[in-house]
Amino acid sequence: MSPYRPPISDTLFLYRDVFQLDQDWQSWNHSNGLNLELAEAILIESGKLATDVLEPLSRPGDEEGAHWQDGKVRAPTGFQKAFLDIAGGGWLGLGGNPDWGGQGMPKSIGCAVEEFFWGSNTSLWLYASLTLGATHCIDAHGSQEIKQLYLRPMYEGRWTGAMALTEPHAGTDLGMIRTRAEPLTDGSYRLDGMKIFITSGEHDLCENIVHLVLARLVDAPAGTKGISLFLVPKFLPDSQGQPSQRNGFSSISIEEKMGIHGSATSTIVYDNAIGYMVGEPNRGLSCMFTMMNFARVSVGLQGLGLAERAYQLAVDYSKERLQGRVPTGPVNVDGPADPLIEHADIRRMLLTQRVYTEGSRALAILVAHQLDLTQYSMVPENREQAQRFVDLLTPIAKSFMTDRAMESVLLAQQCFGGHGYIRETGVEQIVRDTRISQIYEGTNGIQALDLVGRKVVQNSGEYVLEFAEFMRQSVSSGTYADEVNCAIDDWVKVSQDICARSRERIEFASAVAVDYLDLSGHVIYAWIWKRMADCDDGTFGKKHLARYYFDKIFPIAKSHLARISAGPDAITLPASSWF
Repeated sequence: MSPYRPPISDTLFLYRDVFQLDQDWQSWNHSNGLNLELAEAILIESGKLATDVLEPLSRPGDEEGAHWQDGKVRAPTGFQKAFLDIAGGGWLGLGGNPDWGGQGMPKSIGCAVEEFFWGSNTSLWLYASLTLGATHCIDAHGSQEIKQLYLRPMYEGRWTGAMALTEPHAGTDLGMIRTRAEPLTDGSYRLDGMKIFITSGEHDLCENIVHLVLARLVDAPAGTKGISLFLVPKFLPDSQGQPSQRNGFSSISIEEKMGIHGSATSTIVYDNAIGYMVGEPNRGLSCMFTMMNFARVSVGLQGLGLAERAYQLAVDYSKERLQGRVPTGPVNVDGPADPLIEHADIRRMLLTQRVYTEGSRALAILVAHQLDLTQYSMVPENREQAQRFVDLLTPIAKSFMTDRAMESVLLAQQCFGGHGYIRETGVEQIVRDTRISQIYEGTNGIQALDLVGRKVVQNSGEYVLEFAEFMRQSVSSGTYADEVNCAIDDWVKVSQDICARSRERIEFASAVAVDYLDLSGHVIYAWIWKRMADCDDGTFGKKHLARYYFDKIFPIAKSHLARISAGPDAITLPASSWF
């Protein structure tokens, strides 16, 4: 199995040529002198860690899995030392607030580092990744006392974070949660309840684990309006800020999962656990969305990283494996057969993987840059616009990127034929590990409902109109300009049509939501591929990939338009009893 190769040159191409981020980085007060040279150094160092430390543990960690015994959870062999390398390298504090020991690097840098770590060892990075979102949430909503006590050890990787939302009976419907929080005289709260699917909620890689827990105050209103957010550490810090008394929660089991076997996913019971409120009472869901939106972009990067790794394995195998002869005559004239790479169907599968993977990388950096603008831009109007773009693009980035990732890794497996179905090639594990990305942080169907309901219909399509105009500014002329402009026009028109038809039939938007999200993704990728083709001087081969995207992939967009136009009746008319 070939070693992981971090896509550094493609990432730098996006930074330098496509989005020209260096100009913004150097104009921000909080970018700590970031420029393209420093960005390249960060990518090289994180790539070395991914290749030399994380990737060699991926398959052994999958085969061994995480261990649970009497409430204690142990990560696979080797993970503890590797986690110390991640923490010791400062990678958990890369984007952290410098006031509390973070390095202050923008998300546009952090997202590339995350891709490398996701692609090289998804299970190991899961123990670290939620810490990034947790620190972001604490920094945005925590009191000064909480920030002072918790951020520095979390940036240093001595403490990690976990997100505790889901309960057995509630699933995605957070308005149904039952975990209770009772105020105590010292200003803290006592929490009681059960949470499931808690990634990295218990493990042995660090000295403390900080849970961010959604719970209800005893007098809270029903539904989502009555949810508060609490910080609940595994060990309560003493007066010196060191882990001391064990808190009242424990892992009662870990899940036996389809994939990501090295990552421990716990059922957690809170029994007289001490917690501290983050944000205001009954405003916990809005605070948690700071972490959830961060996590949704990160899950999109998970899919991207795994799809890139699968492509690397598939293309290497396709160049080495000899099988069959191409119709035009032998290519490998001195050998018994031609390499798989010479066959048209193998090329189709590899090119499909590559256009989706590279398109996803560009979308991830675009969304990350908009997140940076919400924090660092000196112009209020630009910050406000960036926030609207983040709201619109986040469900697309999470869902479209992971759906295309799943499609891509299955194509990679298909390139191997029967060898893709056995463990030794490595691609079988990637298929299993990728599948969860479509489910994490709200299933992709939930993301589609959020996109259509909250980001389109609720504001009468204004976010779409604004982002469409943003795209048009860079599509004035050149190859594929007509195709992209027509696609943008179609996207705007169908968005307005959904708004109008949803006023007539309330179920219309939900019935077409997935098609609308996929249409949105394909239109945005068309714009991205035009930009990449326009910026390439021939060094990176983007013009070849753009041609493949527009000839072979982009026609799919028309099918989504047709399905949206057909309306909801084929879905909504059959009675539930018929199924």
